[in-house]
Amino acid sequence: MPAATDGLGARLLIAAALLIALVTLVVPLALIFASAFAEGWAAYVANIMQPDTLHAVFLTVLTAVIVVPVNMVFGIATAWAVARYDFPGRKLMISLIEIPFSVSPIVAGTIYLFLYGQQGLLGPTLQSWGVQVMFSVPAIVLVSLFVTAPFVARELIPLMQAQGSEDEEAALSLGASPWQTFRLVTLPNIRWALLYGAVLTNARAMGEFGAVSVVSGSIRGQTNTLPLQIELLFNDFNVVGAFAAASTLALIAVATLVLKFLLERHAQ
Repeated sequence: MPAATDGLGARLLIAAALLIALVTLVVPLALIFASAFAEGWAAYVANIMQPDTLHAVFLTVLTAVIVVPVNMVFGIATAWAVARYDFPGRKLMISLIEIPFSVSPIVAGTIYLFLYGQQGLLGPTLQSWGVQVMFSVPAIVLVSLFVTAPFVARELIPLMQAQGSEDEEAALSLGASPWQTFRLVTLPNIRWALLYGAVLTNARAMGEFGAVSVVSGSIRGQTNTLPLQIELLFNDFNVVGAFAAASTLALIAVATLVLKFLLERHAQ
């Protein structure tokens, strides 16, 4: 009997999968770059170098630079607690980690607005202290932390549960301190999953639109991240500028996917 992969049905399935990937992924990506360079290289560079677009790129990168390390620390701490200890509320904690996956980003942004807005639960108190949260960079960082919170933890929890704690217990029994055990035993064992979770967190933080659009106020040149800037340029009928900004975001996404692929190969 011929192998399944040699059959006509298998070839058709592979061809269909490649065709779907071409239509849904490659063609749109090619169109983004074709539209971005529609008026030539000089126009492309001029659109990218617009102050508002440069500020949007800077703010997007700044958000990711803050969000990724914080979520790495949160993910490690959460995974350590869930995988190494049995305590009341453990299952509840696992469920809470999943909340950002199940809540719409728009809803998440609205929740933060109700909490920290001028008419919100904590907003008036913060205003009396001279603290402005909504429609500012801190609001973008806070909501980005929320929507990306599960990524590192969800990568680490199953891995640490599967690995068990034997190596760490052996290190402790040989006289290693808790910090030495974590640095020399735990961290090397989870490093690829940790980096993989960080890559996913970075991709989501840079590409988030819905939640950020609610809490940022979309103030031109101040609180516009790159996805918001793309929408703003489209609304201004600056199609080439919008596609130029979109190509920058697409390049970041492609670089993230390449890094993700390399990490997956190295971890195998």
